[in-house]
Amino acid sequence: MREALAHERAALEVFATVDATDQHTDLVEAARRHEVPWHVVTDDVVEAMTDTVQPQGVIARCAMLDRPLEALLDRSPTFLVVCADVRDPGNAGAVIRCADAAGAEGVVFVGDSVDPFNPKSVRATVGSIFHLPIAVSRDIPGSLAAVQQAGMAVLAADGKGDVGLFDDGLDLSAPTAWLMGNEAWGLPDEVSALADSIVAVPIFGRAESLNLATAAAVCLYASARARNSH
Repeated sequence: MREALAHERAALEVFATVDATDQHTDLVEAARRHEVPWHVVTDDVVEAMTDTVQPQGVIARCAMLDRPLEALLDRSPTFLVVCADVRDPGNAGAVIRCADAAGAEGVVFVGDSVDPFNPKSVRATVGSIFHLPIAVSRDIPGSLAAVQQAGMAVLAADGKGDVGLFDDGLDLSAPTAWLMGNEAWGLPDEVSALADSIVAVPIFGRAESLNLATAAAVCLYASARARNSH
């Protein structure tokens, strides 16, 4: 809620119970300061407006914040995450949160990916969805080509990579866009073929693989370490 109110164009109006209004005077003041209407409503209204089992008593109606990929690339980013056909809203939100924490400059959802503004996705970001730009595009080949034309190498995270994440020859300090695939089947061969390199996250123990959010965190922090050590 605080992140939504702090964002210059996110929160459109707030609905809160009497108890929540009394408990969150700081949020009331933030809404007043940003000229966001604050509506005091009954518990039943809040319950009807949210899909959580035990709502906290205060919710905000927010604007859709995604932007065209071209607008994101116009900002000359050098560190992006591209999610291809990511279907689980919790995973989508977790990737956004990881991207925010690692210092990425945007997240792009391509193909048949879940709506990043799905309520579960938004909750899983824990506010990070208001911290960095989000783009949505159905066109996987066109989107990856646009990212490459903007000067970034597309690195596909895949268990059968041609280079290891910790290999000396992999330069993660260079402008990079990490390409993450579907939770169940990863990246199809025709999508991996569009990347500049296919990078494998090494497995040192007996685990078969990493889940999407964990793999994203490992890859993004490897890039963050390389970028911040120069």
